[in-house]
Amino acid sequence: MTSQAADGPETVAATRRSKITPEREREFFDAVLEQIRECGYDSVSMEGIAASTRCSKSTLYRQWKTKPQFVAAALRANREVRFGGIDTGSLAADLCQAARVAGDWSRKDTKLLQALGHAVSADQELAQALREALVEPEIAELREILSRAVARGEVPEDHPALEYVPAMMFGVLRIRPVLTGEYADADYLVRFVEAVALPALGLT
Repeated sequence: MTSQAADGPETVAATRRSKITPEREREFFDAVLEQIRECGYDSVSMEGIAASTRCSKSTLYRQWKTKPQFVAAALRANREVRFGGIDTGSLAADLCQAARVAGDWSRKDTKLLQALGHAVSADQELAQALREALVEPEIAELREILSRAVARGEVPEDHPALEYVPAMMFGVLRIRPVLTGEYADADYLVRFVEAVALPALGLT
């Protein structure tokens, strides 16, 4: 490799990116997601995030190029598997525990989803990042919980309600603020599981 190639644009960009520590990057990501929750996606700007985190806007643009790319990176960095480790040996207990866990973060995530509503419909990368961060990990864990219940013989493999349990859980999380102005807390979600999800699966 020649010296000129070594100093090309990709190398320079990598050198510049390396100046941002993981702790500083986390500060940027936390700031942009919190501002989106509080002000809405359209009201948040790269310039505003730069001002709130006391950095130059060129630092953010150099790293992420555009606001949608920046927000997508922040979403992916916040990916969590919140239902991981739930395995009580009983489907009813597993779903009630998942409801309690979901209740702990429902307000924070629902506000973010509401604030990103129009933006994700207009930007495919942003929509994919949102699914990867807030939807797919939880759906995968719920399906694993259901698969274990089938293997234990609690629910028939061909039970028609199995397919809809993730939609039930996510649907009630997202729709309650619209219907009542309140977020779905742990108590509400457990009652929903006991009154709706478990009977739909033939369980009490």
